Amino acid sequence: MKTISTDKSYGGTQGVYVERSEACDCDMTFAVFVPPQAAERNLPVLWYLSGLTCTHANVMDKGEYRRLAAELGLVIVCPDTSPRGDHVPDEADNWQFGKGAGFYVDATQPPYAANYRMYSYIVDELPKLIAAEFPVDMDRQGIFGHSMGGHGAITIALKNPDRFQSCSAFAPISHPSVSGWSMPAFRKYLGADEKTWRAYDACSLIEDGHRFPELLVDQGTADSFLEDGLRPGELNQACEAAGIDLQLRMQEGYGHSYFFISTFMEDHLRWHAQRLGDRK
Repeated sequence: MKTISTDKSYGGTQGVYVERSEACDCDMTFAVFVPPQAAERNLPVLWYLSGLTCTHANVMDKGEYRRLAAELGLVIVCPDTSPRGDHVPDEADNWQFGKGAGFYVDATQPPYAANYRMYSYIVDELPKLIAAEFPVDMDRQGIFGHSMGGHGAITIALKNPDRFQSCSAFAPISHPSVSGWSMPAFRKYLGADEKTWRAYDACSLIEDGHRFPELLVDQGTADSFLEDGLRPGELNQACEAAGIDLQLRMQEGYGHSYFFISTFMEDHLRWHAQRLGDRK
């Protein structure tokens, strides 16, 4: 791990780092905010997964999480959204695929399978580095995200319920197997057999028996991607059928941007902090 930058903020440290990823076969950049309480004890860690076109920097610059994370004693980890580098296959004119659009899957189709292994990177590789390099209590982990990252957060939590104590999302892509946003990417990453897509689709995972105790989802009613791309009603139906406690909050007049995310960021941080607790 190499340090790109560190800055003091609210008594803690906002850092940006880079590591050579074996999973993605490239250098991966990520951000970590460490609050001041880390000088005394290991702290719970909250993973934030970003959306399409984003890097680690979008939420770091616009998410407005540091003040309350410092107060609550939460370590915030913000990974990138895809592999990067000149050797990584891409469609430069397609914002819904390739670099910036890894969809938190492990691709199985050439030429993408060599690099687009974001599920393994987020679930297996990066946590080992965070545990080794930062003052975190890996028995207290939460995960949340926005849009494509909300999809990633919910699917990862559903498949790893013993690891995560909390999960929430802002405007997640709830049913990517049928969403116009994600179907083309799933086909290129995972192949034509749509049965294989179910492993990365929140609604399908719930239908197939995966469970998580409770979810918090905020969704803006003025989000232009609401009907085709995001489909929160279908997630609500899947959770109701499975007995999963979903708190779906439709926020009147809000769109899809970081103006929406930053407005409700504190709600999500407090919600996660309550569930991650303090095991001093």
